[in-house]
Amino acid sequence: MLVPRLRPYSTSVFGEISQLAVTHGAIDLGQGFPDYEGPRAMHDAARAAIATGVNHYTSAKGQPVLRDAIVAERARHMGEKYDAATEVVVTAGATEALTAALLGLVEPGDEVILIEPYYDSYPAAVALTGATRRTVAMVPDGDGFTLDLDELRRTINPKTRLLVLNSPHNPTGSLLSDHDLRAIAELACDHDLPVISDEVYEHLVFDAIPHTSIASLPGMRDRTIVISGPAKTFNVTGWRIGWALGPEPLINAVFAAKQYLTFVPPSPFQPAIAHALAHEQQWAAANRAALQRKYRTLSTGLRDLGFDVKRSAGGYFVCVDVGTDGTAFCRDLPARAGVAAIPVAALSARGNWNTLVRFAYCKEDATLRDAITRLNAAGHP
Repeated sequence: MLVPRLRPYSTSVFGEISQLAVTHGAIDLGQGFPDYEGPRAMHDAARAAIATGVNHYTSAKGQPVLRDAIVAERARHMGEKYDAATEVVVTAGATEALTAALLGLVEPGDEVILIEPYYDSYPAAVALTGATRRTVAMVPDGDGFTLDLDELRRTINPKTRLLVLNSPHNPTGSLLSDHDLRAIAELACDHDLPVISDEVYEHLVFDAIPHTSIASLPGMRDRTIVISGPAKTFNVTGWRIGWALGPEPLINAVFAAKQYLTFVPPSPFQPAIAHALAHEQQWAAANRAALQRKYRTLSTGLRDLGFDVKRSAGGYFVCVDVGTDGTAFCRDLPARAGVAAIPVAALSARGNWNTLVRFAYCKEDATLRDAITRLNAAGHP
């Protein structure tokens, strides 16, 4: 019998919508995975690692070559310095890094604050700890969304143990402003709160806007666990490599839980990701520019079809207000139009997101054009 705290997570909307996409031969703009490949030299490095015997247990904290590459890239990208021996741990995907951080830091009875709507694994990971989930909403801001800082101030209380951030934000594509990040940092310092900052889209911020990590703000280096990984940067969502960066006491907490989840992350992919971090940043920059073009292609097409398209500042997703029940819309869409999307209501416990739908634009240009053609032929419901 499934324990009560996990019963709400026994099924996933992603699995349901993906199956509908397969059943109806639909273009899957629901899940955030690209249909084009990352840099060839990175793939060659993975093949070479397999061929030369990198197929067994290695360091549980991650191979030194990858840990060195992670901290070196962070220093180049953000100007932040971490110790590769003590302040980084490699995990089986960014989701494991976040889950291990929560398991290592949160007790039953604690409260964890999430920004709503949220990536679907966040509330499930909180449930694993036995803690209580509290949420703070993104709110309308012109044609996009911003964080409700007043609600955040009201939500923090003596039981609050930790705050989880995500910017660029999944699912809305919003970017937390410097003002928002500084306000959050002040609250974290005032209340002595650790912060988990999910930065998997750090290299996919549009309009040449620099990515800002809350860890870089005053007082935050020693209380922030930065979660990231190569899945979105280098188009390897199935390789399941991620990492956590932070001060040694917090990283020790992540590692204490992580070593009993998967023990080691996939061995042959680690030197390949180390190569990509050191040598494929030009590819990543070109991919970011391509993704911004893809976002414009899809959002323009959706807007021309009469949808209320929201602003995205980076990442993989654009949200659309369909003006009706978004869950029913998404369940009907694969059969009706041959396209799949995700209802934002599935990523929230609040009813006010019910008309919002998330589309992924991390696809070939031809795939996006085909999706727009299919939607146009089906007509606006």
